[in-house]
Amino acid sequence: MKTVLSNQESLKEAAAYAALDYIEHGMIVGVGSGSTVNYFIEGLRKVKNKIEACVASSDETAKKLKALAIPLIDLNAVNDLPLYVDGADEIDPYKQMIKGGGGALTREKNHRNRRFSICLYH
Repeated sequence: MKTVLSNQESLKEAAAYAALDYIEHGMIVGVGSGSTVNYFIEGLRKVKNKIEACVASSDETAKKLKALAIPLIDLNAVNDLPLYVDGADEIDPYKQMIKGGGGALTREKNHRNRRFSICLYH
């Protein structure tokens, strides 16, 4: 039985699932960490056949991806990271985003990419 999500959690889930649309066949995807990204990881189960591999920003993210049998690759082995998906920790009234602050911050900042997708909800 699926649990009824709060409005905020429902918005996080919707934002994370919308980010799945950016995944293209054969892509290496950078995956951040946190509560919104957990929904994204859940959604990857349905599109994992499109993914060549994922680069995890944290050990916890790596564990979750491994549990879904999604191949992992080290960031240092990637020349280009076409998509990195993460959630925003806070957005101020001027629409300036604050990202990071937790243990995965350094790894998140090192993810080189062309397209950075932040899962936002309001």
